[in-house]
Amino acid sequence: MAPFFEQLSNILFLDIETASATESFAELDARLQPEWIRKERLIRRESVLEPGELFFERAGIHAEFGKVICVGVGFFQAKKKEKKHYFRSKVFAQEDEKETLLELKALLEKKKWILCAHNGKEFDFPYLCRRMLIQGISLPEPLQLAGKKPWEIRHLDTMELWRFGDYKYYTRLELLAAAFGIPSSKEGIDGSEVNPTYYREKDLEKIKNYCLRDVEVTAKIFIAMNPPSEVGDIEIEYPES
Repeated sequence: MAPFFEQLSNILFLDIETASATESFAELDARLQPEWIRKERLIRRESVLEPGELFFERAGIHAEFGKVICVGVGFFQAKKKEKKHYFRSKVFAQEDEKETLLELKALLEKKKWILCAHNGKEFDFPYLCRRMLIQGISLPEPLQLAGKKPWEIRHLDTMELWRFGDYKYYTRLELLAAAFGIPSSKEGIDGSEVNPTYYREKDLEKIKNYCLRDVEVTAKIFIAMNPPSEVGDIEIEYPES
């Protein structure tokens, strides 16, 4: 089996969905409220804002003011005799953020995973680290960066791979999926609708499904960047949507 595919079963594809820590600015911890107001002024310098005006819309992307509501993961399971890899996925989404993060930590400690996410190095991985520490959870080895040399950090990022060294270049997951002819994950919901779906519709199931679709799209993009025809005669099978 080609070396690429020997490594493939060690890659854990990952996506997180986040929401504001509370539904309203008024419910936010009193010590955090003035800090959020300072953050708002940085977000929209040119606008005159009511205190907390941007909280519901923007707090979820900042780990100090948000929380992880869902973590989707997926990996390829090798069947060497069949020369196939089957994609398996699951989602962690407990009502208590700490329980969700503890379940993820348990998985991350099961083997020497290589983590892969789209924009993971700038969002998913640091967000998870920050929220775990805020929740009093020690970081699992794959998320520990302190003291490691750059080549010892087992993180892959499909957006970074697509940059090919052009570090000003930002590419949405949806754009890459469209470019490669991969079906969209944005059916019925996109990232901007997660907070309303979570708090107003109270439909965590919809968010979980969206998160898992993003994980599968990320995996498909990663494979598209490493075509099987170039590295070995191996088939890839994904679950039916």
